[in-house]
Amino acid sequence: MADINSFIQTVKLPVMPEVAHALIRTLEDDEADVVMVRDIIAKDPALTTTLLRMANSAMFGLSRSVTSLDNAVTVVGMAQIRARALGICMAQGFSLPPSINRQEFWRYSMVCAGYAKWLASQTGLDEAQAWLTGMMLRLGELVIALHNPSLIALVDAQPCPAGERWRREHLVLGFDEGQITALVAMRWDFPDEVVQALGHCTDATAAVRVSRLCAVVHLAGCLADQASSLATVQDGLRQAPTGVLAYLKLPVERLVGQLPDPEDFSDISSLFA
Repeated sequence: MADINSFIQTVKLPVMPEVAHALIRTLEDDEADVVMVRDIIAKDPALTTTLLRMANSAMFGLSRSVTSLDNAVTVVGMAQIRARALGICMAQGFSLPPSINRQEFWRYSMVCAGYAKWLASQTGLDEAQAWLTGMMLRLGELVIALHNPSLIALVDAQPCPAGERWRREHLVLGFDEGQITALVAMRWDFPDEVVQALGHCTDATAAVRVSRLCAVVHLAGCLADQASSLATVQDGLRQAPTGVLAYLKLPVERLVGQLPDPEDFSDISSLFA
């Protein structure tokens, strides 16, 4: 069974563009403001174009068209635009091997991010941080595929109920996609809170000991696993670990009636130029 650090060293990780590194540095910079974030993004015209298309998509439901980066930052918010920009950079930086279905993979990531953001809104957490952490969760599976593509058929075999993929990854590797993503996030200098949340979010018991962000991402990942329809997500919430729901002080039946449809989050076209 491989050591996780040795495992990571066998894989050539994508090189993040400088704009992404600059945005990551602002995540813990108390002096970072709207102007700084806008100016960093503006250095990449393709990223700016993709962000504007995303801001104007149905997922944001804006009442008016956003025509400039300044408009997008003002209307959508600096934190959310920054998170979406980083999500785009990561989605475009990773090349998916043939063993992974591109459509299904990024749909999961966007649905997980969407539910993480929604759950954060129910618990008073930073919604942009929750969206970004949820969106990153499954990147570790791409690292597994880059290391050994044949493992993907095993970990993604159907049926694959909530949390089953994480269990299978542990069986074949001794660690899971969340722990791998946490190491990648640490190497890219993401904030410690994001790294810790990713590193423990696949374990419900550990998640409630780490942070509310960790518990939210755990729950979002479980819901994304069940996201073939709104009805299956509702069933997934009813079956979610009671300890996580209690820790987050989330009443199940009230949430079930308010759950967004996974299709509200599943548009992956906005990730790519």
